[in-house]
Amino acid sequence: MRFDSRMLSRRQFITHSSVAVAALSAGCQTHRSSKSMTASTTQRPLIVSTWPFGKPANEKALATLQSGGSGLDAIVAGIGVAESDLSNSSVGAGGLPNADGVVQLDACIMSGPGHQAGGVGAIEDIEHPIAVARAVMEKTPHVLLVGAGATQFALKEGFPEKDLNTPQAQAAWREWKSKQTGEKGHDTIAMLMLMPDGNIYGGCSTSGLAYKIPGRVGDSPLIGDGLYVDNEVGAAGATGVGENVMRYCGSFLVVEYMRRGATPEEACAETILRTARQDPKGIDLSINFVALDKQGRFGAAGVGKGFDYSVTYPGFSQVLHSLALSNLEVKVIGGHIR
Repeated sequence: MRFDSRMLSRRQFITHSSVAVAALSAGCQTHRSSKSMTASTTQRPLIVSTWPFGKPANEKALATLQSGGSGLDAIVAGIGVAESDLSNSSVGAGGLPNADGVVQLDACIMSGPGHQAGGVGAIEDIEHPIAVARAVMEKTPHVLLVGAGATQFALKEGFPEKDLNTPQAQAAWREWKSKQTGEKGHDTIAMLMLMPDGNIYGGCSTSGLAYKIPGRVGDSPLIGDGLYVDNEVGAAGATGVGENVMRYCGSFLVVEYMRRGATPEEACAETILRTARQDPKGIDLSINFVALDKQGRFGAAGVGKGFDYSVTYPGFSQVLHSLALSNLEVKVIGGHIR
């Protein structure tokens, strides 16, 4: 069977996705039903983020809002929890370094109102790149600053300089350096927020691939890749191997599927399937997406066994498991899965 990757009407999309997910589930076991499910809440604010470490980040974001903070305040404060967690080797101050032993961080933030965005890539010696990304958005005419320029901007704006190399990260780097065993897997925090007034905000932060080539920038600081917010539709965020997201503008694509009527979970799944249909790796992509929409629906999908994501709103804060798309036995011919 060959799946056409053209944009679909709502009815066509549901039929198309059902067939595609059925094709996947024929050769796989998921952690729940392989059929797309719809989760939603009328409670606001609604906060959705990647991974179990997103739960305390969500809860900090909610507390910030309940204390009178703005949506952007909450995104920065919430993601800041993950960035300061030294036990988290994928985000912020605890992040594993690049091939030269230097920690370089990526982050972006996006505001639905006004469709504004800011990001930093390969920034060094700054604990909270998400806060610097907000400063780029609010205090410059630019969207993205990288490398030494991003660090200099942060210092000029009064962000404190800090050595981000923890003893644990340096020990791991020295072991890698002696063995040269390749790159280590990593995670990213992407946080999405639907406010009581209907406005949507999002942020994304990571230390990127461990032992990467110095200067490598992944999907996390790039609008439309690691994060995308459309105040009329919803928002999406990514985690996994950034290059496999970047080549397909993954988070933007998730939002566009929601614009055409897909639920957040359907949109995440179809983005993965569409990528797999085009990519020589097929379904072996190491990518995952979370999403929410304007109606308060939320969901996630990932390759392999799927992944855990966190959902928080007043009276509720739990870690859930995504739809899993795994073990698809395919033959890639001409960029399509048949």
